[in-house]
Amino acid sequence: MSDSVTGTGADPQAEEAPEYDPAAPAPLDVPRTATGDADVDAALERLADTDHLATDGHVQVYEDVHRGLRDALTALDARPGPVAPPAPSPSYQHRS
Repeated sequence: MSDSVTGTGADPQAEEAPEYDPAAPAPLDVPRTATGDADVDAALERLADTDHLATDGHVQVYEDVHRGLRDALTALDARPGPVAPPAPSPSYQHRS
């Protein structure tokens, strides 16, 4: 009796293509353009993390980005800007 194996000896399951999983993470490849504001750019770059997460993990990233953008806007309100000129006061010198 012969113990030889016919064929190539490769595992037939190993040759199959991986199954498509629509719920698996997939990069969206959405371009992110730098704004010039370091805080905003960091928040937008954080969106890239969603490319590697399943959809149920996106919420945490979106909330984090939203918080960062909200903080950046709040910081704009807190920065001292140019002093506004005083409003003209009414003149009471023109009495008739």
